[in-house]
Order: sequence, then C-alpha cells, then structure tokens
Amino acid sequence: MAADAHRRAVFLDRDGTINIEKDYLYRIEDFQFIPGAPEAIRRFKEAGFLVIVVSNQSGVGRGYYSEDDVDRLHCHIQQELAAYGTCIDAFYFCPHHPQQGEGAYRIDCDCRKGEPGMLLQAAGEHGIDLAQSWMVGDKLADLEAGERAGCRTILVLTGYGERTRSKLGPQAEQVCCAEDLAQASSMIYPAPR
Repeated sequence: MAADAHRRAVFLDRDGTINIEKDYLYRIEDFQFIPGAPEAIRRFKEAGFLVIVVSNQSGVGRGYYSEDDVDRLHCHIQQELAAYGTCIDAFYFCPHHPQQGEGAYRIDCDCRKGEPGMLLQAAGEHGIDLAQSWMVGDKLADLEAGERAGCRTILVLTGYGERTRSKLGPQAEQVCCAEDLAQASSMIYPAPR
C-alpha cells in the first residue's frame, strides 16, 4: 500500500446497494437507483470520503455480457449521478467465477468478494487508509471483503440484505445494519448538531 495512505473511502457494492437488484444487470434501460442512493453518494463525497464501487460481475465470466457492457453501464451511472452533483471516484469489478467462468474467467481469484483484492488494489492506487474506511453492501461476501481488508462494514437491507441478515442467525446481532444506503450514510457521517 502507498506510504501516503491517508484518504478515507466508502467502498460500495453496486447491485442491491446503489441500484435495484436485477440478476446480471448490464443493460442501461434496466438500471434504476435505489431511492436516496445518489444523495447518499453526494453526502459521502461532501464529507471528504472517496466513493469507490467494488462489484462482482460474474456475468462477464459466464458469457452473459462483456466487460465493455459493464463499462458502458458504469458510464451511465456517472451521467445519472452528475444530475445530483456527484460521482463515483472509481469502479472496480471482478469478472471471474471459479466454477461457472468460461476460459480465462474460470479462476479462483483474489478479487472476487469475499476476498479483499479489489479493496486492496483501490487502496494502493488511491492512497486509502483502510482502517478509516467502510465497506457497504447487501451480501455476506461484501462484509467479508471489507473485514479482510481492515474496513468497518455495514449491511444494507436492500437487495439481498434482508435475506443475508436472516441467514446470519444469532450472529446478526453483531452486524451493523442499515435500512438502505441513505441510512448508512447517516451512520458513517452523522449530521452535525
């Protein structure tokens, strides 16, 4: 990691956290923000956090869509966020799947969440202090990636979040939960009194 790692970041899962969950989303016309998500992203940035999306996109590896399709959707997200006066600082995605990936995409990588590879790469490239950063997502893999990278974590109950929480059983008491990204933004950066 860079010696000047002093910046704070909020790492965000994409599908089910920023946008409404649709399996293998890649078409622009199917994209829809979860209410309050753009405002939450703007709030993070106004508080001085980098906002970085880290997303498993095994649909690439499975042959459902291409890396270019993912890039096009990310450009669309940036255009939509511009209307709210904000943006994502960087997008990282893992196209692999260890069992269903095709060709070079069928690997057991360190970038697929719950591994921390994407967060570690972003930290190195952007000078991020992971101990002062957060990972927010709707799946256990998001929380595992964040914890393995040394971040604090929040499970949002949008997307697969409710299902994830129910699978945790008694362990759910120890997991920090938010109804959605808007509430997570208030937990990470409470409004001044």
